[in-house]
Amino acid sequence: MSYVSSQCFITIKSICTVLLLLLSITTTSGAISANSNYGEALTKSLLYFEAQRSGKLPSNQRVTWRGDSALRDGSDAHIDLTGGYYDAGDNMKFGFPLAFTTTMLAWSSLEMESQLKAHHEHENTLAALRWATDYLIKAHPESNILYGQVGDGNLDHACWMRPEDMTTPRPSYRIDAQHPGADLAGETAAAMAAASLAFAPSDAAYAKTLIGHAKDLFEFAKEYPGVYHYSIPNAGGFYPSSGYEDELLWAAAWLHRATGDQTYLDYLTQASNSGGARFVFAWDDKFLGAQVLVAKLVFEGKVKNEGKMIEYKSMAEQFICNCAQKGFNNVKKTPGGLLWFLSWDNLQYTATASFALATYAKYLEAGQTSIQCPNGGVLQASDLLNLARAQVDYILGSNPKNMSYMVGYGTNYPKRPHHRGASIVSIKNDPKPVTCNGGFEAWYNNPKPNPNVLVGAIVGGPDEYDAYGDERSDFQHDEPDTVTVAPLVGVLAAIA
Repeated sequence: MSYVSSQCFITIKSICTVLLLLLSITTTSGAISANSNYGEALTKSLLYFEAQRSGKLPSNQRVTWRGDSALRDGSDAHIDLTGGYYDAGDNMKFGFPLAFTTTMLAWSSLEMESQLKAHHEHENTLAALRWATDYLIKAHPESNILYGQVGDGNLDHACWMRPEDMTTPRPSYRIDAQHPGADLAGETAAAMAAASLAFAPSDAAYAKTLIGHAKDLFEFAKEYPGVYHYSIPNAGGFYPSSGYEDELLWAAAWLHRATGDQTYLDYLTQASNSGGARFVFAWDDKFLGAQVLVAKLVFEGKVKNEGKMIEYKSMAEQFICNCAQKGFNNVKKTPGGLLWFLSWDNLQYTATASFALATYAKYLEAGQTSIQCPNGGVLQASDLLNLARAQVDYILGSNPKNMSYMVGYGTNYPKRPHHRGASIVSIKNDPKPVTCNGGFEAWYNNPKPNPNVLVGAIVGGPDEYDAYGDERSDFQHDEPDTVTVAPLVGVLAAIA
């Protein structure tokens, strides 16, 4: 507001007019930046993964209200399945979203390595990634066997208990040659391949182990096609799959990036379905991810800009143009400016879209090129990064409610996220076990804020009109999950 310093404007009337205008903009559209501290948000996003840890916690655990939990996972199948992450606000380990979380953490680490190092968070990112990959290695004991879930989702959701107190059954579910799941195997292959790239500079032996699992899982997925929730029906009520073509493309793209093997590039070239223009990028739809990875190859001149390859690239750019409101089928925006995809847990889709934007901006900048959108509009790398930044600003507080949807960021953030561990007094403060029904009575229905702050969690977010109520019972808008935070790690690093 440098113009206010001019003497002709130094009057009480004009100062008041300016202040009223600014207040109006802030309260009606959330247009003024939250002056976001992206570095702080980045640090907190990685703390969230420590709060989601299952198994025996390490000595350097920073989220101290958590304790060891689920130490007998896998015992029913005579296998060690301890570790990994609880997927959301429950005490379940669902392999399908966990694998996607792992892939996105690895991609964040790869694309934004220099920025993560600059903010001293690269090691914490690798630690979060390794907590997932260590578990996935255990879950893949043989070439054609992959454990894809621990816990019964229905029984788990019928109880409100700290993970440290769990008394619900913890059955282990798997896919194999007789009970296939090409989507689950493919996504886990993608996760292992992406993670191998992330670890290669610091731990070559571990990276080699991961790529071995990735190759085996990809072959397993190709040889035994099928949708995983037919083999693990319990998963169908929580994370059903719409198909496996996208996971196989995604896995092939990552395996090619990790190995340079022409076999995987051939798979991408010969695929009958490139996915077309996608509406979302998420745990059940990875077509856009594969399209973006292929576009990188085109930009780098590693494949010819023709045929199937240009098709992938074109489809990726259609999605980006739609996000930028310059496409054939533009993504809806809330009045406050949030990209709006679906009514349930919308911020997970905003996070992945923002990651795609930030990553593609990097590719455009390296290739010194731009995107030509269908309506004649041109998008530069800076346009994509600015759009991703605007979405992060909204999430962190530049919105009509002036509320951060990251727990523990700022002062006005969700105080009652739908999360068992955070909503019940820490076992460190009160070791008395909380029963299945007792948790509902004493904690779930308690109107007070959660006793433990789930720092770095991103809740489902507001509705399409920017409304949000912060009610623990509203799991559609108030439940955080790992699939939302993993891509935001990369976005935050890119703009910090």
